Amino acid sequence: MQASSASQHPPDRLAPFAIPSAVDPVLIDFLHRSSDLLCSWIGSANRSSPVPVMRPLPDVAPGLEGASLESLLSDLQQVMDGAYQPSHPGALAHLDPPPLTASIAAELVCAGLNNNLLAEELSPGLTGLEHDLCRWFCHRIGLPEGSGGVLASGGTLSNLMALVAARAALGDTHRDPVLLCSQDAHVSINKAARVMGLADDALQTLPVASDGGLCLEALAERLRSLQAKGRPCLAVVATAGTTVRGAIDPLSALATLCRDTEVWLHVDAAIGGVFALSSSHASLMDGMERADSITLNPQKLLGITKASSLLLLRDRTHLRQAFSTGLPYMEEPKGMDHGGEIGLQGTRPAEILKLWLGLRQLGEAGIEATLSGALQRRAAFAAQLDLGEFTQLSGDLHLLTFHPKHGGTNAAGCWSEETRQMLLSHGYMLSRPFYGDRFCLKAVFGNPHTTAQHLSELSCLLNRSLAPI
Repeated sequence: MQASSASQHPPDRLAPFAIPSAVDPVLIDFLHRSSDLLCSWIGSANRSSPVPVMRPLPDVAPGLEGASLESLLSDLQQVMDGAYQPSHPGALAHLDPPPLTASIAAELVCAGLNNNLLAEELSPGLTGLEHDLCRWFCHRIGLPEGSGGVLASGGTLSNLMALVAARAALGDTHRDPVLLCSQDAHVSINKAARVMGLADDALQTLPVASDGGLCLEALAERLRSLQAKGRPCLAVVATAGTTVRGAIDPLSALATLCRDTEVWLHVDAAIGGVFALSSSHASLMDGMERADSITLNPQKLLGITKASSLLLLRDRTHLRQAFSTGLPYMEEPKGMDHGGEIGLQGTRPAEILKLWLGLRQLGEAGIEATLSGALQRRAAFAAQLDLGEFTQLSGDLHLLTFHPKHGGTNAAGCWSEETRQMLLSHGYMLSRPFYGDRFCLKAVFGNPHTTAQHLSELSCLLNRSLAPI
C-alpha cells in the first residue's frame, strides 16, 4: 500500500489529518507543547490579573501556505495572553470557576474522537453514556422511573428546549399561552419566548418576596386570573438560584400549586441545581424533584469545562414528542433514541465525556467539598463585610450582592464603578449588576483558589472604600 502523504509531511509542520496507520510523532510533540503552554498559563494565574492588561491581536486570516508548528504554537500563546483567567484567586465576578483538570483532558479527547451525538451509529458508546448519566442525575435528584434528559450547549438552550417540550405537551389547540416567572428570572426565558414566537404579552413576570424568591400569592392570583379569562398557562418557570441574588423560589409550594392547577413546572436550576447532589445541602433544592423539567449546569460550580448543561424531564417521552422528526438517513438506534431526536441540536460534540470524567475525578467526597467550600467562602466574606455600611441582598447560594447602605442611586453608581476599578488594581474582579434601582457589586465564591486571606483582604478593601476620609 502506498504510504500516506501525511507520513511524509515535513517535521516542522503538522499533517492536516493524523494518519490512521501509525502514531504521528509530530502530532505528539505538538500536543505536548500545546499542553505545556496551557499548563504554564494556568500555573502563572496569580502573577497577573483576572483580565489581561494588554490584549494581543493575532493574525486572523490564513496565509497562502499552512503555518508551521512553531507559528501555530506562537498563535496559541497570543490567544492565551489575551484571555480571561478563571484560575486567578481574585476571579470572583461571575459563575465561571476554574476548569476541572479531568475535564480539560476529556475536552481534548472529545475533539480527537470527533464523534457526533446526532445519531447512535456516529457515537455508539457516548450516546449510551449520555442516556445513562442523565438517568443518574434524575435518580439523584429524585425524579421517578421514566425520567431522563439530554445535554445542551448552555442553560439558555436547555431552558428553551424545556419550554418547547411544555408547549408540545399542552397541545396545538391552546392559543396564545402565557409563560409565568419572577421578575428576577434569567434573561434566557425572555429569549425563549421570542424564539418560540409567543405573543407579545405571553411572558408575564411576577414580583419577588423579601428573600428574592417568587411571590407565591402573586402567582396564585395570576393563575386564577388567566383561568377566568380562558387563557392557558404554558408553564411556570421557577428559579433555583437567581443571577444577581442567588435566591431560590419556593419550589415545594410552587410544585403543589402547579400540580393542583395542572400547569407545567420548569425549574431553571442552572445555578443551584448541583446542590441536589450534596447530602449536606440537598435541602436547598427541596421540591425540585416534583418539577416537570429541570435545567442544571455543572459548568457553573463543579468546574466542568464549557459548555455543560443538562435538561432533565420527569417524563422523557416529552423530548421525543417535541423534537423527533425522523432521521431517514441513519440506522435505527439500538438503544433508546438518537441524540438528534430528543433536542433542538442536531450535530453535537461529545460534551458528556467531560461531565462524566469530571464527576469520576471528583467522586462523592469531591462534589461535597466543592459545594460546601463555595458556601463557606460566601459566609466568611459576608461576616467580614461592614453591615453598618453595606446592604447585603439575601440569597441562599454561593454569591453575594451588596451596595452602600447610605446615599442615593447616583452615589451607588459612582461608588460601584470606582470601587470595581480599584479592586481590579488589587487583583480582585467583581461584577457590577444593576438591581432594583441601582448598581451593586457582586462576588461569586465558586473559585476554590480563593483563600481566607483573599477574603479578608477583599472585605477590608471594600470596608475602607466607604470609610470617612
